[in-house]
Order: sequence, then C-alpha cells, then structure tokens
Amino acid sequence: MRRTSRTPLIIALAAAFAGSAAVAPAMAGWSSGTQASVATQTATDTKAGADAKAGADAKAAAVDPAIARREAVKAARVAVLKISWTSCGADPALAKFQCAAVEAPTDYDKPRGATTTIRMTRLPASNPAARIGTLFTDPGGPGVPGVDFVHKAAVAAWTPEVRAKFDILGFDPRGVGTSDPVTCFPTAAEEAAVIAKMPIFPINAAEFKTYTQGTIRQAIGCLTTSPDRLKHMSSANVARDMDLLRRALGDRKMTYHGLSYGTFLGATYASLFPDNVRALVLDATLVPEAYSGTNPDDPRPGGIRVGQALGGHETYKAFLAECKKVGADRCSLAELGDPETVTENLLTRLKTKPAELPGPDGALIKMTYADTVALMFDKLYSPLFFSDLADTLVALETATKAPAAARDSKAAAPPMLIDWDRRKEEYASVGNSAHACVEGRTPSRPQDYLKLSKQADRENPHFGAYRTWVDYLCSFIPVKDADAFRGPWENSVKAPVVVIGTRYDPGTPYQATRPFADLFPDPRLITVEGFGHGSITVSECADAKVTDYLVNLKAPADNTVCEQHVKPFTPRTAADKASAGTVRALGAGRWGS
Repeated sequence: MRRTSRTPLIIALAAAFAGSAAVAPAMAGWSSGTQASVATQTATDTKAGADAKAGADAKAAAVDPAIARREAVKAARVAVLKISWTSCGADPALAKFQCAAVEAPTDYDKPRGATTTIRMTRLPASNPAARIGTLFTDPGGPGVPGVDFVHKAAVAAWTPEVRAKFDILGFDPRGVGTSDPVTCFPTAAEEAAVIAKMPIFPINAAEFKTYTQGTIRQAIGCLTTSPDRLKHMSSANVARDMDLLRRALGDRKMTYHGLSYGTFLGATYASLFPDNVRALVLDATLVPEAYSGTNPDDPRPGGIRVGQALGGHETYKAFLAECKKVGADRCSLAELGDPETVTENLLTRLKTKPAELPGPDGALIKMTYADTVALMFDKLYSPLFFSDLADTLVALETATKAPAAARDSKAAAPPMLIDWDRRKEEYASVGNSAHACVEGRTPSRPQDYLKLSKQADRENPHFGAYRTWVDYLCSFIPVKDADAFRGPWENSVKAPVVVIGTRYDPGTPYQATRPFADLFPDPRLITVEGFGHGSITVSECADAKVTDYLVNLKAPADNTVCEQHVKPFTPRTAADKASAGTVRALGAGRWGS
C-alpha cells in the first residue's frame, strides 16, 4: 500500500508531547448450571421467560436505531465479494484447511477507494449435508492472528458437533498478521533490537527513562512505517469487514465466538449490526467503556481500567492457595515451605539481582523481577500450566539462593523457562496491537506512568506495576481512526447472547462479566468456577452449553454455573496436552487478552 509522508506525523508527535519532563530526555535519546428445557418448564417458568423476553424487547427498543441504519447504508454501498478458496500450502498439517484473501474497503465511507487485504482460513464442516453456516472466531489480543489460531486450535477448541455443522473461520483482522499488518520498522530485526534494550516494564526512574526511549522509538517507527494502516485499523472497521465476509460467505446472519479482546469486537459488531446476529458467544470479557477509555471520570491507564492488575493479583493468590492446599506431593513449590512466603521472598531478591540458569545449549537464561512477573501472568492463563509454573519458581528460587551451583549444574532450566526465553526472541510487531491507540482514549500523561504504576502496585502487588504499562505506547501515537465506534454500548440484539466469565481470570477479571453481559437485552451468563483466561477446552460443561447454543440455538439460563473438568496440579492427559496447545495458540497481544 502507498506510504504517506512521515514529516507531519513526527511534528504531531513532538508537538503532542513537548514540555514533558519525563519524555524530553527520551526524545533526546532518540535523536454448574443445567440447560433449561422448554419441555419441562412449569407455568411459572413460562411466565418468567415471557417476562424476560418482554424486558429484553423493551431494552432493545430503547436503543437508538440510527447507528444500525447508518451502517446498513454503508454496507449496501459495497458490492458482495467473491471468495476463491485454495489450499493453505504444502504443510500436511494444513491439508484439511482452505485459505483465501479478499480486498475490503480501507475506508467504508469511500467504498470504491483504496483497499485492505483480509486473509482468512476455514476448516470446512465435516458433515456438509448438515451444515448450518460459518462460525466466525476471534482469539483476542488485540493483535493475535486468527488464521494461525484456527490452524492450530480449531479441532481442540470446538466440539465435534460444532465442527460437523459449521465451517470454522479464522481471519487476520486488518493491521494484524497477514492482513496488511501495522509494522513499526522496515524489518523485524530492527524492531527486535529496540525491544531487546527495554525492560518488560520499568520499576525505577532509570528503567523508566530506558523504557520511554524505546517506546518513543517504537511509536515513531509505527508512525513512519505504517501511518496509512494505523488510521483505519479500529475494531469498528474490523466489524465492518466481518459483516462484509458474512455476506460474501452467504450467511444470512452472523454466528460468532469471540475470546478476550474478541468480546470487545463482538460488542462492537452487535452495536453496529444488531439485526444481523444469529448467535454470539463472548468468553472472557472486556467492558468496552473501560477498554476504550471513554469514561471521562476514569483517568487510569488501560490495563488498570480493565482490571488486569486485580485479575492478575487475585489469580496469583488463588494459585498459591491451591498449591498450599494440594501440598508437596502435587505442587513442587510447597516442598520449599509456604508457597506465598517462598514466592514473595524470591520476587524481592529478583528486584535487586536477576536469576541465571543454564539453558539446553549451555547459554545462561537471565530472569529479572519484571521477567518473572510477566511469566507468572502469562502462565496463570490456564490451570494446565500451574504445575510447570510451580516447577519454574522452584528453579528460580534455587538459582537465586545458590547461583554458582545453579550455573555449574548439569540440569537444564525447566521447560517452561526455556520456552519463555525462546518466545521473547520471536517477533510480531507491536503495531499489530495498536487498535486501542487509534480507537480509544489514553487519559494518563506519559510522565505520570511511573507514579501510577507504583500506586497500582500498592493496591495489587506485582501485577499493578506490570499491567500499568499496557497502553503506554498509545501515549505517543496521536493518530485516531475517524470511523471508530466509541459507544453507546447498549445494543438492540434480539437473540440471546451467551457471555462467559471464569472466577479467577488474570486477563479479564470475573468482576467485568456481569456489567458486560448487561449491555445486551437478553444475556445468558455462564460462570465457570475455576482458573484461567477463558473456558475453551477446560470446562466440558461450558463447552456443552456453547455447543447446544451454537447448533440448536438453545441458550442456557442466565446465571448458569459450570465447573472446570481440568483441575490444577493434576497429571495431564493426552487431551489436556492438546488443550494446552490451544491456550498457547491463543497467544497474547500487548493487552495480554
């Protein structure tokens, strides 16, 4: 795509942040519920159901219909696309998938203007004769590619009945993955070199300066390398792309399963195209107002607004309590004493001296305090990782107490730590996660972030400091998508919408689930009693209810409760290992969601 001049954008960046005492040096450096059964409802239940429907209809009718009318007019101006499906390459693992690419309007106000490439894949329904339609999916982020997710996880993530009757569709949202991605340097190596000099998050003034220098270099890189892509990558435009694909695929209405950030995308679609919804499953929710920063009375950084500091801290405490409960026979961390005391002492030592452990090739793997907090946050995303996380903390504890012995030991670093070290070297541009920058509000001033992180850390130790910095890059990207949707978020979807929240979720805390659900006229909330980010593959109960909803349009009762069948600190079965692969395929965007 055509690149625009970088000069006005650099001037805008400098003007936006001139005079900041914290930023100026950096610029210089740059130079268990049950399924409701209609057949067995009592007369009272029937009346309650009728009352609920009447309430939902009244709530839907109260929503301003002008938004949906405007979007319908925009959509009608774009011709129905033709999709040509081909193979996804020579890899035998992809033989059962089909791939395609289409050109969508870059700006839906200019339907015959510039275009943006949207790449997608599908796993065709295994029973074509019983096919219902297409199940659209989004794995979250923002910034996680949907094509790769479906290739790696579709078979494990959805039940055989869903896969029999739906084509499972994954697409890379505009600006992400292979869909005209927002990149921030000419090459991955150049951006990786900048990231390598930055701490994962800063904990003191010196680190703050280094972190800010690197962040500004990233921002200038994004603004100079991909300005044309940045200003059209809002979730609203992604939702418009989804509706365009729905029409091209011949689906009369949208069936969608969104995870994490994908719930925000689902809420956006519901607001813009409420009459086009067949079924929505929204698992691990982000309250739109918090994510987009549209509440003028809440000036906190984005990661704090959405509750990731609270969610991380609560899940961490639950992990430690569960370890103590099962004891040393099942949790190695308990062999060293009280798990919380051991881990807190370890984290205190890491603040002043990193741990070093030998990798399989003999090179030392260095883990700082910030590295360890980030690792913990990442691995709290699933109970499938709890045992390995405990083993890793034990290895770090040993290394910090006897560093020479650890270096001389023939034992390699634990697998989780080796994987973490490798993943830090893999690269996907931070620009892929810039949706929040161009569609939301970043009310906090750059120079205030270190102070805000310390305040957040007092409230939610370790994770407050870490998650403060999620949207720091946005402070230096003065670009907004004029076609972004910023509310109102109450919508007029008439179909029941399934919303799922897990009791201990670090990325999207459970407390956000009911407020999110109440944006819909007829929400059906499922609470999963357990641990982790999202319910896919770890709750057979939730999977069954999602299947019945997607296939038969039988929505569960609101306030249904499900248990997890995957328990922490238990030996993994072959199915559990496949589930762990699905969780890893979800990845994490800059927001870790």
